[in-house]
This record gives sequence, C-alpha cells and structure tokens, in this order.
Amino acid sequence: MSENKESKNTEDNFEKFDKEQENVTQKFEKEHSTKQESTNEELLIQEKDRFLRLFAEFENYKKRTSKERLDLFKTANRELMTVLLPVLDDFDRGLTEIKKENDKELLRGMLLINDKFRKILEQKGLSLMKVKQGDLFDAEIHQAITQITAPKKKLVGKVLETVEQGYMLGDVIIRYPKVVVGK
Repeated sequence: MSENKESKNTEDNFEKFDKEQENVTQKFEKEHSTKQESTNEELLIQEKDRFLRLFAEFENYKKRTSKERLDLFKTANRELMTVLLPVLDDFDRGLTEIKKENDKELLRGMLLINDKFRKILEQKGLSLMKVKQGDLFDAEIHQAITQITAPKKKLVGKVLETVEQGYMLGDVIIRYPKVVVGK
C-alpha cells in the first residue's frame, strides 16, 4: 500500500507539475501576444506618422515649385519690360518733335502706334507712375537727380519737374521716376 500511496503522490505531483507548466505557458503566451499586439500598434502609429510627414513634405514641395514658377514668369516679364522702357521714352521724345513740325498725318500715325504699344504693355501689367509738379518728394518712390532753388516757398521739398517717367510692373517699381526737387 505504501507503494501505491507513493505512486499516487508521484502521479499527483506530476499532475501539479503539468498544471503549473501549463499555467506558465499560458501566461507566457498571453504576455507575448499582448507585446506583439502593442508592437503592431506602435508600428502602425509610426507608419501613419511617417506617411503624414511625407505627405506634408510633398505638399510643401508643390507649393514651393509653384511659387518658383510664378517668380520665374514675373522675372522674365520684368526683364523684358525694363528693356522696352527706353523705347517708350523714345516714342515720347519723337511725339514731342513731331508736334513741333505740325505734320498732322505723321503725328496721327505715331499716336496710333504709341497707343497700341502702351496698351499691350499695360495688359502685361506695366503701369506709369503718376508724378506731378508739387507732389511731396518721397525717397521710397522717387529718384532725385538734382535739387534746385524752389521758385515758391511752398515747393520746398516737393517735385518741381519729372525728367524721366517711372514705371511699375504689378505692385513692384521697375524704374523710379527721376525728378528735380526744390530746396
């Protein structure tokens, strides 16, 4: 009987050992699966973050290239307009001389060409800066080429004469008006 008891104890011990081992295995599997799930969630969060950053970077790239393209067109227009400004000045001088000659047909033809040329340039964004005698001199928008004694006290520090017209392309001054200022 003693052997029988020992054998039963041994069997009970084995069963306890098996149950403990099974519990340990279950705990390990539970912990491992939880870690794997959290690892998967972390990976998903990291990938979402990476995707959002790439998307934002691409959007910034599109905006930057679009702005650069617009700037390129503006710069190209600016260079062309700057080169054409002396032609406008020559037209003005030519019209002044034709008016002195009193040749009505020639004057009419030159005025038609001048008007057409100016309208085309205005359509492209070029505009004349209006400066009149008596305007307050502003160093931000005028270029003083000389100062002379003002004929009247109220003209001190004001524009007396415009020597060369100024022009703007859009909101940017591409040539400042050259003026004579009273002192």
